[in-house]
Amino acid sequence: MREYLLTLCIVAAVTYLLTGPVRKFAIAAGAMPEIRARDVHREPTPRLGGIAMFGGLCAGLLVAAHLTNLKDVFETSNEPRALLSGAGLIWLLGVLDDKWGVDALIKLGGQMIAAGVMVLQGLTILWLPVPGVGPVSLTPWQGTLLTVALVVITINAVNFVDGLDGLASGMVCIAAAAFFMYAYRIWFGYGLEAAAPATLFAAVLMGMCLGFLPHNAHPARIFMGDSGSMLIGLVLAAGAISITGQVDPDAMKLFAGSETAAVHATVPVYIPLLLPLTVIAVPFADLVLAIVRRTWRGQSPFAADRGHLHHRLLEIGHSHSRAVLIMYFWSALIAFGAVAYSVNSAGVWFVLAIVVLSGVGLVLLLLPRFTPRVPRWAEAFVPPRYRRRAAAPEQIAQPAEAVQATEPAPVARPEEPEPAPEPVPAGLNGATAIGDRSRFPHRRKIGSPQ
Repeated sequence: MREYLLTLCIVAAVTYLLTGPVRKFAIAAGAMPEIRARDVHREPTPRLGGIAMFGGLCAGLLVAAHLTNLKDVFETSNEPRALLSGAGLIWLLGVLDDKWGVDALIKLGGQMIAAGVMVLQGLTILWLPVPGVGPVSLTPWQGTLLTVALVVITINAVNFVDGLDGLASGMVCIAAAAFFMYAYRIWFGYGLEAAAPATLFAAVLMGMCLGFLPHNAHPARIFMGDSGSMLIGLVLAAGAISITGQVDPDAMKLFAGSETAAVHATVPVYIPLLLPLTVIAVPFADLVLAIVRRTWRGQSPFAADRGHLHHRLLEIGHSHSRAVLIMYFWSALIAFGAVAYSVNSAGVWFVLAIVVLSGVGLVLLLLPRFTPRVPRWAEAFVPPRYRRRAAAPEQIAQPAEAVQATEPAPVARPEEPEPAPEPVPAGLNGATAIGDRSRFPHRRKIGSPQ
């Protein structure tokens, strides 16, 4: 565990220190595209943050290769090299897209090529644990197609959710933390060395996100761009593929009896193929909804619009920070809930906790729909929008004769135009709203492509 934590800290430190120079380089290189209609930010912001994240990835793998215990991962497995090869290709494609722009179909082809490079070097799915049947071996073509599909889906799910400051990096960090707990339990708890590469990938991914998040939190000073979002999506998918294709479920020997009975009884504990889908459940749902929405309107599935989940949260009145925190909450609930279920699937308290937390999440989602008022004594601890408005002081009535006697006669002055009202600062909404609650100056329908 100490070596994993050391690798995580080194990756985070390298990523954090590289992001500042990368930001200056992005500004000098002109990687600051104009604000599009679907963007939420109001000022041009440099991209290419993926360069710093890729540097952290390389530093983490380099350090891990020289540590006492983790170096065995590089000696017994070719998966770290496969990850580095695929990450290098997807990162280079993302850099080109951030600077000059790349067609959506070309990016899709590049993602498939990066996944194919990892498959050629051994990072592929070899079998699937099927309930009631047992481990089902896959042919090379079946394993390749399933691996490429999982990589492409994960990359695009993370890329689609990268729409608010700190959203993608925070959600992937939560997913990586949950995946690290799961993979470390398989590696350390059951002594399966085949799970060590996936554990290392999760630790490196956490470091990349934690190192970049301080620069990307609202208000963001730099965006990761496609070079970063596709990179972290590929690393997350690589960890899921590694633990799915290389770890034999029956090697855990949790139950005696036939292989079929063991697989059927221990599905909640070790089935790893569904775990990456749960840790990216929110981005995956956003991806599916976007494809259905765009194809229903007769558009390309890759056509950009303002119908993503984070856009909808802003439209109903949530502030930027609150929308990001809500997405964090749901990601953590689903990811860590899946990990907890894999440990104990029969606990009543676990189900009750999930139900209670889901209720809390629904209340947070519906919060802008109503404006509750708190007691006077609690107003100092809540945002201004929940405080009672102070009543205007009553004017003391005075006789008209007394007012005329005490006040001097008014001097005739030329009429002056009334001063124009001060403009409302843009970008304030939610708990900090002093004007319209909408973040967008011109309200548009959610399904509008603009």
